[in-house]
Amino acid sequence: MPTDILLLRAVRALIEVAALMLIARGVMWLFGPRGREGNFFYALLTAGTMPFIRLARAIMPRAVRATYLPAIAFVLVVLLWFAVGLGQAWLCTARSVQCF
Repeated sequence: MPTDILLLRAVRALIEVAALMLIARGVMWLFGPRGREGNFFYALLTAGTMPFIRLARAIMPRAVRATYLPAIAFVLVVLLWFAVGLGQAWLCTARSVQCF
């Protein structure tokens, strides 16, 4: 399999991990402040998802509340996942390689 298709597969897998981390962070958020304070797992999820939340803050206007940023980041990650998938499908059909 060509290198660029493998690279897109790896990027798509990393995007899937980021989406799962955002979902897990949302589930942990439901536990309330006592469930999040001092929780190592929540701190790990926050550190892993912070680049996407910062990207969402950079894209969104200042009028958007910080509470909504993780949900917006999740939507951006899902859109990025679809875009990488379409790019991978395009490369596979352009090279007549069966990737899926």
